[in-house]
This record gives sequence, C-alpha cells and structure tokens, in this order.
Amino acid sequence: MTTLDIVLWGVLPYVMIAILVAGTVWRYRYDKFGWTTRSSELYESRLLRIGSPLFHFGILVVVIGHFIGLVIPQSWTDAVGLSETAYHVQALLLGGIAGFCTLVGVAILIYRRRTTGPVFMATTRNDKLMYVVLVAAIVVGLTTTLLGAAGGEEHNYRLSVAPWFRSLFVLQPDIEAMSHAGLAFQLHTLIGMLLFAIWPFTRLVHAFTAPVQYLFRPYIVYRSRSGGPMTRPARRGWERT
Repeated sequence: MTTLDIVLWGVLPYVMIAILVAGTVWRYRYDKFGWTTRSSELYESRLLRIGSPLFHFGILVVVIGHFIGLVIPQSWTDAVGLSETAYHVQALLLGGIAGFCTLVGVAILIYRRRTTGPVFMATTRNDKLMYVVLVAAIVVGLTTTLLGAAGGEEHNYRLSVAPWFRSLFVLQPDIEAMSHAGLAFQLHTLIGMLLFAIWPFTRLVHAFTAPVQYLFRPYIVYRSRSGGPMTRPARRGWERT
C-alpha cells in the first residue's frame, strides 16, 4: 500500500460520507423549497415521457445490482448454488441492459435540456456538473460490467471492491483489497464517490424523499359552480365521496 492508496481508499470514503450526510441535513434545513426536481414538464413533455422512464427504471436496476454485488458476499451466492460463471452471465445481461437503458435515458434528458430553451434556462451550474459526473459514472460502470463478465481474478470485483466496501461500515477499511482492484473499477469508485459528494447540492436530492404523507391526506372534494351553497357543515378529515 502507498500513501495515495490510504488517502483514496481509507480517508476519502469517510470524507464523502460526511459531505453527503452534512450536506443533506443542511439542504433539508435551509432549502426545503428547493428540495425538488424543479419539474419542467410544462415546457416539454414528449421527450420527457421517453427519457425519464428509461433513466429511472434503468437506474433502479443498477442500484439493485450494486447492492447485490457489493453487499452480498460471494460465499453466500456459492452456498445457494449460484456458480461464478452464472453470476457473471446474469450480471452482464441485467447490468448491461440496465446500464444501456440508463445511458440512453440520460442522453435523451440532456438533449431535451440543451435544445429546449425554457428547460435550458432553468438548468443550474450544479445541474450541469451533476450530468457530467453522472454520465461518466454510467459509462465507466458499463465498462466495469463488461470487464467483470470477462472473468479472471483481476476483474472479479467481489474479491476486491466488495470486501473494501463492506469493511467501510465496520470502520476497518480493507485498503489492500481495493488497491489490487483493476483501474476501471478504481475509477468507477472514485467517480461514484464524487457523485455522492455533490448529491445533496443538486436535483438528485429528491431521491431521498418519498410522498408518504400523500397516502394519508384527506380527499379533495370538487363541486360544480351550479351546485349552490353547502347545505351541511364541513367535516374534518376523511369522508366518503
């Protein structure tokens, strides 16, 4: 291990986590009205209807794939009878398709944002930086997927990146394991850490919220103008329609 390895794989991850947590708390406390995707559907909807589902469904599968690959040890998949060859085949198929859909989706969204005047005017500098880092992460991620499918210990991230990732949460980073990972995997990891570091300061922050309260709000009652005044007092909360 070198000093650079210690900084990159032993110090930088915790700096990224600190920025992610502190930045998210700060954003929620001081910029609640800005905690939004700043929807631009009113300006243009045709390309949005194509690019947005492609991107969101693709990124969802990518996240699930990363969780399986990084969090679940290889010994567990071996124990249930999933061979290393079968694992790499399904990773190539699902990861490749999901990565391709994500890349096409984000390309459509960027094209829409660049060519639609009002949408481009609503794009901040943080958004532009976010798109650059996001595309870089997707492209390098697709490269690592192909390398992982190629096989060989030097391309098996479950023997290098995954142990290092799990060791971060017990505060004992396995720097040596990560230092032996392939260059493409190291680059993908660094870009990923950069993406999470800028996450709280971009529109991506909306991924940390869900409209749970929407499920429990009272009904919205619509009445026509010709219906006349109400004949009974209003009731609070839920009521039948």
